[in-house]
Amino acid sequence: MKIFHLALTGALSTAAIFAQTSTEPKDAKVFDPAAIDRAADPCTDFYQYACGTWLKNNPIPADQASWGRFSELNERNRLILRDILEAAAAAKTRDADTQKIGDYYSSCLDQKAIDAKGLKPLQGELDKIDAMKTTQDLAPVLAHLHRLGVNVLFNISSGQDFKDSTAVIGNADQGGLGLPERDFYFRDDERSVATRKEYVAHLTRMLKLMGVAQAQAEKQAADVMALETAMAKVSADVTARRDPSSLYHMMTLSKFEGLDDSFSWSKYFAVLKAPKMDNINVVEPDFFKGQEALMKSQPLPVWKTYLKLHLVSSQAQLLPQAFDTEVFNFQGTFLAGQKEQKARWKRCVRATDGDLGEALGKAYVEKTFGADGKARTLEMVKKIEIAMGQDLKQLTWMTPATTKKAEEKLAAITNKIGYPDKWRDYSALEIKAGDAMGNSLRANEFEVNRQLQKIGKPVDRLEWQMTPPTINAYYDPQMNNINFPAGILQPPFFSKTADDAENMGAIGAIIGHELTHGFDDEGRQFDAKGNLDDWWTEADAKAFEGKADCLVQEYSAFVVGKGVHLNGKLTLGENTADNGGTRLAYMALENILAGKTLPNVAGFTTAQRFFLAFGQDWCENNTPEVEQLQAQTDPHAINRDRANGVVQNMPEFQKAFGCTVGKPMVAAKACRVW
Repeated sequence: MKIFHLALTGALSTAAIFAQTSTEPKDAKVFDPAAIDRAADPCTDFYQYACGTWLKNNPIPADQASWGRFSELNERNRLILRDILEAAAAAKTRDADTQKIGDYYSSCLDQKAIDAKGLKPLQGELDKIDAMKTTQDLAPVLAHLHRLGVNVLFNISSGQDFKDSTAVIGNADQGGLGLPERDFYFRDDERSVATRKEYVAHLTRMLKLMGVAQAQAEKQAADVMALETAMAKVSADVTARRDPSSLYHMMTLSKFEGLDDSFSWSKYFAVLKAPKMDNINVVEPDFFKGQEALMKSQPLPVWKTYLKLHLVSSQAQLLPQAFDTEVFNFQGTFLAGQKEQKARWKRCVRATDGDLGEALGKAYVEKTFGADGKARTLEMVKKIEIAMGQDLKQLTWMTPATTKKAEEKLAAITNKIGYPDKWRDYSALEIKAGDAMGNSLRANEFEVNRQLQKIGKPVDRLEWQMTPPTINAYYDPQMNNINFPAGILQPPFFSKTADDAENMGAIGAIIGHELTHGFDDEGRQFDAKGNLDDWWTEADAKAFEGKADCLVQEYSAFVVGKGVHLNGKLTLGENTADNGGTRLAYMALENILAGKTLPNVAGFTTAQRFFLAFGQDWCENNTPEVEQLQAQTDPHAINRDRANGVVQNMPEFQKAFGCTVGKPMVAAKACRVW
């Protein structure tokens, strides 16, 4: 995963954290022989071989749309977090952060109190929308909703300046769609047509819950669908937005405001309370040009309905059960195929982590992640960086001058492991027991304001974009760093008791994946300091595109669901990273072993266990709906294709398992970038 800063995404001493040691479940494994389907042929379908028995024994729970090894760890983490939150809620003596996480969680859990309040907690906000007299009143109302974290029409946020990575600027971007991506409004396949129909029906049901009569609700829902379709027409699609150079258009504030001079920008910025800006990055200028036509053509009542629907939907979890269920039925069941809503305590754990993640994260790292785990992870990162340096020297498609710049960028990468060095200060955020909706809205406003107030200030290079319990990782091209939260540095991805073959295959491939993002078709556009500056020559770019096209064609041939092909261009960056990262991890393992072999485990050699640990990272059952949704919107390939797509390009895998030419896991034309 890579992060571009274009949208909104009390201190405990480090000595106290380092005093802890991480604890791992006794039965947790990085490489699990019991997961293997020994009836399968690894050279025909490696994913089935590595994961087949696990897939058979781990059906998707009713409250999930997918279930994989990430899910297993997520459930384990969630139990740890629940214990922390329940203790925080019950404690009689609490510090400020413990009070906040405890009261936030307990208030979120109290469905009975939430049901009793009905729509009253949002009534003041709904009244503000209803009080609008003309479209000129939209500006302050939109600004207020944006401060509350409601995704309507567009968004204004902060981010690093692409051309000056030391500075934080304002960004103006498209937004406000209710369907997952703009093309959902236009595709004419059967599923897309059915999705639009169901979305209008969902909006109708939401309006009825809000007290609108059936006939009026149907008309209002159709009007909102027409408005969002018009918004989608002037929005960029997800594939086009992969190119960072297309997302940077610095303008004076007055020129930006001139893109839609029918909108009262002075009123908007007054209510938004953003710092004064002379210039702003307009991510999608065509969207704001199109916005002017929307302002002039769409009646005020339609805007009111649109704003109210998005406000209520955004806070449905903290409204009476009927609202929560309706939003889940569309987003969870229809779009993703999830049969049942997750237990409320699970969703409240997630909400607390989302709104108070670093207050909760302090307690989490004390329980799960110690100095020994951090030290070993850092050592693995260093080994993989050495392998990357070796790989750069071996590349034949990169010109010598560009190779030198790549080596300079590699040397400049910094590594953030486990948790922040400086914890976030939540003292300005008020959390009240029994006020679930108020806590959520105040937390949203706290975070939006925190982000906005960065504008005009130096970049904080110590800040994290993920909370410590998060089971994920990312490379940040503007910071030129890789970030591994403590949440993912646990079995089945990493274990202090696993040997190098297993750890390198599992977490090592993920580390390598993130590392390569600094040098792919997007990362190459940012230099060692994180500035937007394409440091490749035209010859390098042409050679890379030839190598990359092999991956585009390979992954575009993979089919999911009802004949839906993966989008090889959309997934190019992640596919390149999967292939390159696994290769780098294997090179690092070879460097560590220096010609030696580790003892066989369960009859598997060192090399076989490396690849099996890699493949088992991706063991996952998915609903057909979520696979199709992912294929259309996600820059990552489906997990089975992530595993098979990599190994069919690796001679090292084919040697390890004795795969011969002609087998499906031996690509006729192997793709390789790194």
